[in-house]
Amino acid sequence: MAAEGTGVSELASRYASALFDLADGQQALDQTAQDLTSVKALLAESAELRRLIGSPLLARDEQERAMDAVLVAAGVGELVRRFVGLVAKNCRLAALPGMIDGFLAELARRRGEVTARVTVARPLTDAQWAELAELLNKSEGGNVKLDVWVDPSLIGGMIVKIGSRMVDSSVRTKLNKLKLAMKGVG
Repeated sequence: MAAEGTGVSELASRYASALFDLADGQQALDQTAQDLTSVKALLAESAELRRLIGSPLLARDEQERAMDAVLVAAGVGELVRRFVGLVAKNCRLAALPGMIDGFLAELARRRGEVTARVTVARPLTDAQWAELAELLNKSEGGNVKLDVWVDPSLIGGMIVKIGSRMVDSSVRTKLNKLKLAMKGVG
């Protein structure tokens, strides 16, 4: 697993590789990816959960019990629950987001998928999702997975990042360019 290309630390990469091998051996890659995506969403939605995994003040067993309760309530499968428990026992919960990203990146790489990070000003409609997916699949030769984020500060338009390439057609960027151009005139 290439830690450099995914922005994942070496530690997180090692844990992600171990989980990937375990899930692959149990023929549970899809279920594990689905569970990890759920955990990632929980972390994104809850500042309290992010504080829990990052807190050095909580004992290992407290973090482990709290995380297990959250994961059971979220319906996460046993493999991922056991993995997160091990990560908590080893005092590595702060690296959990990187481990999740590393696992998902490796799964996408092995499946030949490319992830396009799309930032939009407002949530996309189903028709807009479909059109965007079709356009990106055509431009990349197929198998593009969309990772869509909403950032109202863009005002309008979108930013699309695929690998090292980026296309920024946001209104915010256009207004900033206009502002710079106007400074040159005055």
